[in-house]
Amino acid sequence: MAKEAKTQVKVQVGIEAIWKALAKDLRFVLPRIMPSVVKDVQQVIEGDGGLGTVFLFNFGSDVSNIRYQKEKLVDLDESLHQIGMQVVEGGHLNVGFSSYKTIFQLTANGDSETLINAKVVYEVEEDHENTIMPEKTLMSSVAFIEHLENYLLNQSI
Repeated sequence: MAKEAKTQVKVQVGIEAIWKALAKDLRFVLPRIMPSVVKDVQQVIEGDGGLGTVFLFNFGSDVSNIRYQKEKLVDLDESLHQIGMQVVEGGHLNVGFSSYKTIFQLTANGDSETLINAKVVYEVEEDHENTIMPEKTLMSSVAFIEHLENYLLNQSI
């Protein structure tokens, strides 16, 4: 049975700038803003950057026990500003999860502020009662969003 962990973050960046960074430029931006967490991101196997594309995330020195993770872009809705990535190999699937998906949904809050809802939907293998990891992933997502906000704010100076 699927479980969920959720959080919400408000950033001082307009929705179009943060959407572009998340939905279009993620593989270039992520290693720049958090190199000790994500060393690099490669577009692999299939896709053109849109729905169905599989990305290979090679993790940096701050990530223990997980060297890489392949994620498939399974949800991309520009009208709702929603993006979802499903782990398809490695990473979370090697530490007790049978399913792991992260979803970001953006809502404009004026011209220069965006509300980001982050959600992890996951299933745990029967012999693993790992309840800490989804919250840890949400904390990582919040840290990523804050780094992304700082990066985008510094780009506009």
